[in-house]
Amino acid sequence: MLVQEIKASIKEIEKAKKLSELAKIAGLDWKRDFVGIDLSDEDLSYDIFTHVDLSGADLRGANLRGADLRGANLRGADLRRADLSDANLKDADLILAHLRGANLRGADLGGANLGGANLSDVNLQNTIINENTKLNSRWHLAWDIVNNPSARRYLSDVDLSGINLRGAALKDADLSDANLNHTDLRDANLIRANLSGAVLIRANLSGAVLIRANLSGADLRNAKVENTRFADNPGISESLRRDLIAQGAVFEDSPPGERSGVLTTA
Repeated sequence: MLVQEIKASIKEIEKAKKLSELAKIAGLDWKRDFVGIDLSDEDLSYDIFTHVDLSGADLRGANLRGADLRGANLRGADLRRADLSDANLKDADLILAHLRGANLRGADLGGANLGGANLSDVNLQNTIINENTKLNSRWHLAWDIVNNPSARRYLSDVDLSGINLRGAALKDADLSDANLNHTDLRDANLIRANLSGAVLIRANLSGAVLIRANLSGADLRNAKVENTRFADNPGISESLRRDLIAQGAVFEDSPPGERSGVLTTA
């Protein structure tokens, strides 16, 4: 009888495709046995973790795409570079969670508590929040910029450093004296934006459009400018123009043959 039970258990384990199924077979406790667990780089996509206690868990690089994490305790969890796209995080506890570089595109954060969480370089496109979502004002602004395109935004002297604003619509925005250090502005629309005095050190401007943007006094040291489009920009000296072209920028107001340092093949 014991042999038959063992064989049956082995078959169950072989059929199990998700961690939640294996946990059930093993008789693990959702409220106790997953605290501080190391699930880094694991494929947990579309699995069910409702109300599980994953506080302090190591989930770096984990694939949690489409996972059901409603009411889960992720307090202090390390979710750096984790894929949480389309995940259900309603009412989840994400206090002090480390989410740097995570993908939250399309995730549902309704009612979630992200107090003290680090959302640097997080993809917040199409992320769902509601009036019950607890989110630091800095990250709420980032979410608003990405998801609610608006011309002529007033962002003067605002700290947007390290935020993922890829593809943001910032046409005619006032970003004078803004801190955009390490900010991801790839493919952003910055046409006629006022970037005078802005700090753009190590900002990623690849593919962004800065035609007629005011760059007087802006600090562009070590900014990535491959295929960044410039033209008629106040504050761009001839020497800076040459440096930017050498780094791959495109100056549409330059003579043909001098517009870009990017080499293309026919």
